[in-house]
Amino acid sequence: MIYTWYKFIDLLPFAWTNYEFMKNALLAVVIITPCFGLIGTMIVGNRMVFFSDVIGHSALTGVAIGVILGLTDLRPAMIIFAVILAIAVNIILEKTKASSDTVMGVFAALTAAIGIALLSRGGSFNKYSIYLIGDILSVTPDEIFYLAILFAAIILFWFFFGNYLALISVEPALVYGRFISPSVIRTFFSILVAVIVILSIKWVGLLIINSLFILPAASSRLISHSLREYCLWSILISAVSGICGLIISFYAGSACGATIVICAAFIYLSIIIFKSFCKL
Repeated sequence: MIYTWYKFIDLLPFAWTNYEFMKNALLAVVIITPCFGLIGTMIVGNRMVFFSDVIGHSALTGVAIGVILGLTDLRPAMIIFAVILAIAVNIILEKTKASSDTVMGVFAALTAAIGIALLSRGGSFNKYSIYLIGDILSVTPDEIFYLAILFAAIILFWFFFGNYLALISVEPALVYGRFISPSVIRTFFSILVAVIVILSIKWVGLLIINSLFILPAASSRLISHSLREYCLWSILISAVSGICGLIISFYAGSACGATIVICAAFIYLSIIIFKSFCKL
């Protein structure tokens, strides 16, 4: 598949198509941005805006655990820690009925602090700064394959549980008696968010990863009239932001993840301004 993609990109009359790392990055963006767009609608609808932030901050602790264990590939440690954290947050919210913002704020601060404390020992934190900023140009064909699997898993989850999550966002009681409890669905969804955040954070960066979930969904919400439109517009806006941000960053020499967020924010502000003028 990757070679077919290379041949297709070679047909485009642009200078950046001569670089293999750009071809890989573009394919990764085409795969991962629809994931952000679709998951973002579920995050916004279920008032879990800060949850992806918590998972992003926890990545530093996951990295630290992997380093302490001497792992060559740090992602298994990051994913396991993030999944455990996602389950723990859901259990605490379920059992204590505490404010979700407070609980997530505590976990975000704690996990980030633990990660920084462990990784900064001996002044070696600079080696892990890629997790803060991200570098999608470093993505490899093997990693793209894993992203494709993740994309398929998200589509399957949305197909089977998307309606349940929509009902939960309105009233959790509507899901009771439908063979599965709201807490189980939320937990599965939280685990899915944790996995996509951890797998993509090396290329996006924990400082801005939450924005890639929120901005496309927020833009879509302004122009959608149904749940289907909401999802489709969010996916489209996320994909357009990702592709434009990648190409602009190539010519501007800027960080790709940050440029993608700027493009997404520009679309969001443009929609607000357009709708405001339409009301005049």
